[in-house]
Amino acid sequence: MNQEKPWINHYDHGVKAHLDYPNLCVHDLLSNQACRIPEHIAIIDYQRNITYAELNQRAINFSTHLVNFGLQTGDRVGICLPNTIEFAVAYFGILRVGGIVAALNPAFPIPELDVQIKKTGIRVVIMQARRLPEFKNLMNSNSIEKIIVVDGDSRTDELIVGENNRNFVTNFRIMAEKSNQEVDLPSILPTTPAVFQFSGGTTGSPKAAICSHQNIVSNVMQFQHWLVNLEEGKETFLVAIPLYHVYGMVLGLNLGVAMGARMVFLSDPRNISEMLKVIQEYQVGYFPGVPSTFNMIIQHPEVKEGKYNLRMIKACISGSAPLPESVRIQFEKLTGGCLVEGYGLSEAPTATHCNPIMGEKRKGSIGLPLPDVDCMVASMDGNEVDVKFGEPGELLIRAPQVMVGYYNDEKETELALKNGWLHTGDIVTMDEDGYFYIKGRKKELIKVHGLQVWPAEVENVLLKHPAVKECVVAGVPDSRSGERVKAWIIPDTFDTKVSIEDLQKFCRNELAGYKIPREVEFCESIPRSSVGKVLRRELVRMHMEMNH
Repeated sequence: MNQEKPWINHYDHGVKAHLDYPNLCVHDLLSNQACRIPEHIAIIDYQRNITYAELNQRAINFSTHLVNFGLQTGDRVGICLPNTIEFAVAYFGILRVGGIVAALNPAFPIPELDVQIKKTGIRVVIMQARRLPEFKNLMNSNSIEKIIVVDGDSRTDELIVGENNRNFVTNFRIMAEKSNQEVDLPSILPTTPAVFQFSGGTTGSPKAAICSHQNIVSNVMQFQHWLVNLEEGKETFLVAIPLYHVYGMVLGLNLGVAMGARMVFLSDPRNISEMLKVIQEYQVGYFPGVPSTFNMIIQHPEVKEGKYNLRMIKACISGSAPLPESVRIQFEKLTGGCLVEGYGLSEAPTATHCNPIMGEKRKGSIGLPLPDVDCMVASMDGNEVDVKFGEPGELLIRAPQVMVGYYNDEKETELALKNGWLHTGDIVTMDEDGYFYIKGRKKELIKVHGLQVWPAEVENVLLKHPAVKECVVAGVPDSRSGERVKAWIIPDTFDTKVSIEDLQKFCRNELAGYKIPREVEFCESIPRSSVGKVLRRELVRMHMEMNH
């Protein structure tokens, strides 16, 4: 029995505490599969598909054009695309030449994209033709020198006269399908930066986490070993989580390539009807998702009517938000597969904890640290001292996937990375068996008359009420107590009759008086990020505006 790291005792059979990581770069994962299983389908993108050999060759073609553009090792390239074959080609092509992928949300408005482009100094951006006029307007106000357009035509190869006549647009299809002359590619080391992931960070201000090839390959290898019921070369993955976020990028695309899987891409994860058709048609065995997706699957009318057989699903990972126990149980009953909650952050792309696939999944737990992930639950006074089992403290992580730092932000890097530990800003408890539980964000702590209230604790109680479908809790300013607890609630149905008094009475059975919500707002939806994270600060902002 391992007392120092008790979580190791609860790993699935065959999962080792320490792994030997290959000396590889991310694009080597693709090159290896192109040699091993060249004719195996790599990606299905609606009516299109591409083999591993074709995907690798197009990435090579694309990379040679980037070199001829003058792209240097360390230059940032923005990919502003949904989940498509072109995203994968561009991604591996950029990495082959030592470029850094800065993936951008294609749904973002131009002002938000402009901030990210300026912050990271993106030289080349790859985007959809329909947004070309918007991006043209950006070119002379920031670092963009080249625009590569997807789904355009040969006429897109037009010269744009910009500063020093250096700006132009070119067509992605020509770059990927036509091999350029032989070029010398730079030597890329595993320690070379591979991806910039935009993040609110551990302190809340926007920044770009620098993720090396080594960071990403390490996390891929950890999950390759963790998913004990999947077989290499025999699986079909659904990649619906956006690839512009490291969750989809690492546990969808990169893990799929490393396992030689057939990957089915979906560009809209909210289209559950399309997702169900794809799962059944292609016999999907694994996919990463967010709790709302799994809930929508089990609640879908056609699923309830028995029109879909989802028994081919073997394993699914849920992240970005707490997974309700009822959703997990119903999903596993429906599919016969395993649905496990995990935990991760952009600063350790992408995950550090996960419940065992075949072993015990503890209610409300984010699971166990992955192989080679060391954890400390540090005291709330800021000292790096472990607290006792069951006591709350800040989660500190030391692992091979922990980021290099934040780009051009030495101060924030020093705050996040101290003495070799990543300070996550998440407050957790650990039980005696090494299972971890999220209590809340350090910056989301509510103080009522100086007493601490963790939003997650209140949310867990409210979710037990039969009239509550979803809820979010946050602190809002109060002239007498400093802050008061407010709950935003999506009722089970809007015909449901429930009052704030009913909810407060219900909470009194499990919560101290100061933790009970003094204010409740019923709503139809809760603002979330593209990967399902609740935008708690947005709710507080809207509250402030309404009560100003």
